[in-house]
Amino acid sequence: MTGRKGHAIVVGIDPARDWHLPLARAADEAHRRRLPLRPVLAVVPQHDTHHGDDIPGHMDLRRAGADRLEQARNWVRDRHPEGDVTCDLLHGFPAPALGRVAKEARMVVLGSRHLSRTAEFFSAGSIVVPVSAQASCPVVVVGDAEHISQQPPYVVVGLDGSASATAAPAFAFDEADLRGAALRVVCVWQPPLFMPNDEEVALRAQRALLSEATAGLSDKYPDVHVTHEVMTGHPVEELARAAEHALALVVGRRGRGGYTGMRLGSVVHGLLHRAHCPVITVPSE
Repeated sequence: MTGRKGHAIVVGIDPARDWHLPLARAADEAHRRRLPLRPVLAVVPQHDTHHGDDIPGHMDLRRAGADRLEQARNWVRDRHPEGDVTCDLLHGFPAPALGRVAKEARMVVLGSRHLSRTAEFFSAGSIVVPVSAQASCPVVVVGDAEHISQQPPYVVVGLDGSASATAAPAFAFDEADLRGAALRVVCVWQPPLFMPNDEEVALRAQRALLSEATAGLSDKYPDVHVTHEVMTGHPVEELARAAEHALALVVGRRGRGGYTGMRLGSVVHGLLHRAHCPVITVPSE
C-alpha cells in the first residue's frame, strides 16, 4: 500500500510515556481507511541555537528518538504487516512541530497525559490542547484503552444545534460506518432560568434540529443505525456520560484556535480532560 504524506494518518510518539495506545489507534485507523501511517517524534532543541545539532546531548536525543521510532515501526508492522509506514524525526518543540505536520495530514492521533488545565497550558511538553485547537484536520486524543462493554458498539457525536456544525456529524457517520458501529447523535440542552415556553416544546425543537443535521447523512450511510438524544444538564458531564463505553466521542470546533489553545472552547477542553474514550475534535469546514 502506498500513498502521499498529505493523506497520511499522523501519530505523535511521546518518548516520555507509553506510546502503544495512540499508535494502535492510529495504525488501525490507517488500516481501515487504507491510508499510510506516519509516526512522528519531535526532538526539543537545545539552548545553544547556533550549534544545537552538533552538541552531544542533542545528538543523543536524536539517536534515542530514532530508536523509538524504529521500535514503533516494527510494532506496527507486526500488527498490520501490509501497512505503509513512514517515520519522521522532527526538530523543534512538540506542539508547533506537530501543528506543522497536521497541515499535511488526514488525521492526527495523540496520547493524553490527563494533565490538569493549568499544567496543560504551561507545561512545555503539553501538546493535546494546542494541536487540537490549531489543526486543520481531525485530532484524535487517546487517554485510555478501549473498554467497550455495551453491544452493539457505538460512536457518539455531540452537536450544539448550530448551522455550521456539519463537519463533526459527517466524520462521525464515516467513523461509525467504517467500524460497523451505531451512532448516537447527542445534544445537551441547558434550560434558561426563565422558560417563556413549555419545556417539552423546546425539547422537541432540539430533536428536530438533530434530525435535520443528520438527514442527508443517514441516506448516505444507510447501514449506520442512528439515534437522536436530547439531554439536559452540563454539556461536558452529559456528553462524557453518554460516551462512557463508546468507541469515540466526536465534537466540532469552530475557527482556528490560538497557539496556547485558549480558544478551544470550554466544552471541548473539558471533554479532553473528562472523557475516558478517545475524543475526536473536528474543525469546522
